[in-house]
Amino acid sequence: MKSTIEELGPTRVRMAIEVPWGDLDHAFGEVYKELRNQVRIPGFRPGKVPNRIIDQRVGRPAVLEQVINHALPEVYSEVVRENQVRVIGQPDIEVTKLEDNDTLEFTAEVDVAPKLELPELDSLAVTVDDVEVGDEEIDQQVSVMRERFAMLNAVERAAQDGDFVSIDLEATLDGEKLEDGSTSGMSYEVGTGSLMEGLDDAIRGLSADESKTFETALLNGPDAGKTAEVTVTVRSVKEKELPELDDEFASTASEFDTLDELRDDVRTRLKRTKVLQQGAQARDKLLEHLLETVEVPLPENLVEREVEWRNNAMTQELEKAGMDWDAYLSMSGVEDRETYDADLRKNVEEAVKTQFVLDAIADAREVTVDNDDLSAQIMAQAQRARVSPEQYAQQLQQGGNIAEFVADVRRTKTLAQLLEQTTITDESGNVVDLDALRPKTVQADSGEDADEDAADEDAADEADVDETEVVEADDAAEAPAEDDAKA
Repeated sequence: MKSTIEELGPTRVRMAIEVPWGDLDHAFGEVYKELRNQVRIPGFRPGKVPNRIIDQRVGRPAVLEQVINHALPEVYSEVVRENQVRVIGQPDIEVTKLEDNDTLEFTAEVDVAPKLELPELDSLAVTVDDVEVGDEEIDQQVSVMRERFAMLNAVERAAQDGDFVSIDLEATLDGEKLEDGSTSGMSYEVGTGSLMEGLDDAIRGLSADESKTFETALLNGPDAGKTAEVTVTVRSVKEKELPELDDEFASTASEFDTLDELRDDVRTRLKRTKVLQQGAQARDKLLEHLLETVEVPLPENLVEREVEWRNNAMTQELEKAGMDWDAYLSMSGVEDRETYDADLRKNVEEAVKTQFVLDAIADAREVTVDNDDLSAQIMAQAQRARVSPEQYAQQLQQGGNIAEFVADVRRTKTLAQLLEQTTITDESGNVVDLDALRPKTVQADSGEDADEDAADEDAADEADVDETEVVEADDAAEAPAEDDAKA
């Protein structure tokens, strides 16, 4: 088998492949076997029809077409493997020459991963924010704790912002009650604006058993976008009473005896949170630096497919929620669909570029993925998905996402190695030690270490940052079309 590869651009090639007729023997055998089981000819038992009779009955051109369809994928894959072509997506195949019992020639045009020129990676440096915890931040966290221990007391007055009310709602459209448009006994905090437009204005000033009707736009369901009339009836009004900020509150809300001890603990937790954020910021800035310094040609077909896939997925999600695009854009604060599409395309392009850069670095450094790497990542992802590691691994296998997962783990490992070798300093010039961000190994008899790790986890939860995420590429580094990328 002969093949030549012509570069049509930095991300696309054309492979010209000549297949000796003898290499098609296996394909002919499979096709004739299938046809024998399909064709019924008087005088021949099923499965015993000679090839020449099949050619006559089915037609030689039809047989050749099936042989080609059977053989080309295997031949194409073999050429890709032998030449180590990193293809992306499905090829455009064209048969250019077919002479029966002599020659088969075809071309395959396909997108490929670009060859990148990497910068010097031994002296990378990024600067992150200082870790500073102000009194205002501590006050805010203590206020959140204080809210958790607030008491609700019934009051005989009109509702105002901050009150909790029990309300009944009834919505009508063109004089007809809406299905699923009524509810009773709903608890709602006045002034939050979290339910529907106009509701807060209607409730303010209402006392128990008083009602008011207002108009509001429906955000979901089959009548999304239409204006409905909603009648709200207040059944009760309760005032929120916050506990006094004193030592008694500290002992009730925490394990500390004094308010000063509680505030010191909050300061420590906030500091841990910001240290974790430093790690995430270092990761993001490192990726940003790489994308700025490495020229990455983009396979336009790959970008288009990913944009289309994400749009289709979003459309399905909106349909499930009973919403349309206009309602979603309005809720999201996006100006219009053109703005949304532009932002989506930008995110996809950055995702593709990040994938290629990390793959190129992994290739240059010969980064490999072993069972320990895979197990650690499966456990981390399973924990986030709130399933067992066995369930997560089974989902990967059933979805055919093993190759994609391995590729993502390889990129994560590559980025982690880069971060280890990157000089990270804060704006004050202090060196940031990423080792402090890694989970500690806790001994069974070390209660102090266990408490410390639990505090770290709480801090991470407050920051919405996970220790493992610090060294992971974010969504921009995920392979948007890994299923199509077969090396």
